[in-house]
Formats: sequence, C-alpha cells, structure tokens
Amino acid sequence: NNFSISDAEKIKSIENVINHDVKSVEYWIREKISALDSLSSKKELIHFSCTSEDINNLADAIMIRDTRTILLEKIHVIVDHLFKMVVEYSSTPMMSRTHGQPASPTTLGKEVAVFLHRVGTIKKKIEELSITGKFNGAVGNYHAHTIAYPNVDWIAHSKKFVQSLGFSFCLYSTQVESHDTMATFFLLFSQLNSVLIDLCRDFWGYISLGYLKQQINHQEVGSSTMPHKVNPINFENAESNLSLANSLLIHLSEQLTVSRWQRDLKDSTLKRNIGVAFGHCLLGYSMLIKGLTNVNADTKKMLEDLNQNWELLAEAVQSVMRRYKINNAYEEMKKLTRGQKITSDKLHKFIKSLPLPPEDMERLIRLTPESYIGYAKIIAQQVINDYAENN
Repeated sequence: NNFSISDAEKIKSIENVINHDVKSVEYWIREKISALDSLSSKKELIHFSCTSEDINNLADAIMIRDTRTILLEKIHVIVDHLFKMVVEYSSTPMMSRTHGQPASPTTLGKEVAVFLHRVGTIKKKIEELSITGKFNGAVGNYHAHTIAYPNVDWIAHSKKFVQSLGFSFCLYSTQVESHDTMATFFLLFSQLNSVLIDLCRDFWGYISLGYLKQQINHQEVGSSTMPHKVNPINFENAESNLSLANSLLIHLSEQLTVSRWQRDLKDSTLKRNIGVAFGHCLLGYSMLIKGLTNVNADTKKMLEDLNQNWELLAEAVQSVMRRYKINNAYEEMKKLTRGQKITSDKLHKFIKSLPLPPEDMERLIRLTPESYIGYAKIIAQQVINDYAENN
C-alpha cells in the first residue's frame, strides 16, 4: 500500500545485478518480510513453487480488467452522445451517398443509429468477456507443488485462488497462460476502434458537406494563414490515435498467442506495449467525445441538397413501374436521369405519361426527395427502443 519510487528504484538496482524482473521483486519482498518478526519465518514461502508467469499473467489480468473499466467509461459517453443524436435527428431527412454519389435519402438519425448499434454490440461483448488466469508452476503441471505438499489438491487450491481475484481459472497451459483471452480482448477493442474510425470519417465528410456544423470557439485558430477555417481536428485526431492503437492491438493479438514449445520471452517484451496501445485508445475516445460534443446538424443545408437532386426519385418511379409490369422501367428511368440533374417538373411530366392507376400516380406526384426516406425513421426508433431496453 505504501510502495514508493524509492522502493521501485531499489528493485531496479537488484534487477541490474541479477537481470530478472520478477525475482528482483521477490528479493525485495523477502528483505521487507525479514525485518518483521511476525513474518520473517515465512520468507521462504514467498514465490513458493511459482514461475514468473504465475505472477505476471494475474497482474496482467488485473491491469486489463482495470483498463476495461476506464475505457468503457469513455465508450459509454460516446454511446450517450450518439443516442441523443439519434433521438434528435431520427426524422431529419438527409441525402445518402454511395460511392460518393447522391443516393436514396435517409435520415441523419438513422445513419447515426447504425453506429450506435454497432458500438453497443461490440461494447457488450467486451463487457461480457471473461478474463482468464493460471497458477500452476514451471510448465503448468504443478511439479514443485506436489513434491513439497503431496496431500494438497493443488488444482482446487489454485482454482480457488484465481477465482478469488475475479478471473476464470485456466488449467490447461504451458509455462505461460496462452493469452487467447487477452488476444480476444485486443481484437474486440480493435474492432470497436475500426467502427469508431468509420464514424470519424463519416462525420468528417458530413462536416465537409455542411450537413454538420461545428461550434466555434472564437479564441481558437484554424489555420496559420486562412482565418476563416474551422477544421474538424477532433475527428482527425481521434482517427489517427485509434488507427495507431489498432496497429499495436492487432499485432499483439497475433503474436502473443504464439510461444515456442513451453516458453519463450517474446511475450514479455510485447506486453510492455499494451499500455501504449490503450493509451492511444484513451486519447482517441477523448478526442471523439470532444468532436461529438461540438457538432450540430444544419437541416437547412441538408434540405437544400435534397431539393437539388430530384433524380433521387428515379428508384421510386421505376419500382412502381415494375410493379405494374411496364416494360423497360429501369432502362427508361436510366435514360431520363443517369448522370444528369432533373427538375420536379420534368419528373412529374414523365410520371403523368405512365399508364398507372390514379392513386399510385398521385402518390408519386406527391413524393419529394425530402419525404422519400422509406423506413429510416422507424429503424432509428427501433434502435432507440433497443438502447432504452438494454441500458
């Protein structure tokens, strides 16, 4: 409880001599214990029957568990921001873009709802992942334990100990705990980060289009030479940090599960970079939260774009034509609209020339790019309901 910098320096001085980190900690503890009359007789039981990995795998598990708590707190804030956007913009029409080109309208809330669902799904997997630990000696067979205390059920004893720390017990190991759970943990976070990178890029694009506006901090500068600029730097910084984190997390997940025969020390070096990977996660999540906090929808701009793209209704018209088996429906609409802008008048003139029942013709005439959103609002509302039910 009172471990200090000077204690750490003492351990490092021991390590400089013996060149073994865990053994250095053991010697330091023995020295401390030897100074206590009530415990000095027990000093030979410090690190009894242990291999270094018995200590390290459980210490790693504790650190990963605590890291999960810290990072999920940030993810919860991100999810909360996304949820509020879904609620606010569930029925706000917006032009989609596929391959960067104008596509069937959606709502801003529905598109954010997709990210809310994706993040929430992975978040739940991370929360439910059981972290494993082992405590079984040099190569996982309890050799030293059984020769010293043959009457002890060492499997039951070590299982109870590992579970007392809050972890799942791993009986099947070599000298190292196989790191399979650790690798899964890293992969889940890398998957989560990939979804958030996707979000950053989409929001960056919406800001570029003018669909999202950033709140202006009048004290900030956006460019050293162009005074007008308000750069989406929070989303850019988040993307960069999450990309860097993923480079490490994916590498760690691939390499930590490989150990030559019963043990090599490659994992020891690799694991020293876990903190770096999650440090970049933490920075990325913090930047993303800042970005989400500072954006609002420009509904006027989104509506203007919709009203300038009546060709978006080509899908609707040709679908109704095909329902009534009008020949070459797709090809006729392609001829009218592909690669060109059309007005509402031109589209309505074409619709009125079709042999359609009056009610269907009237329905198409009333249709606008703004109202052609399909089930977007309903889907957004379903995500809202799912979130409310699970949170």
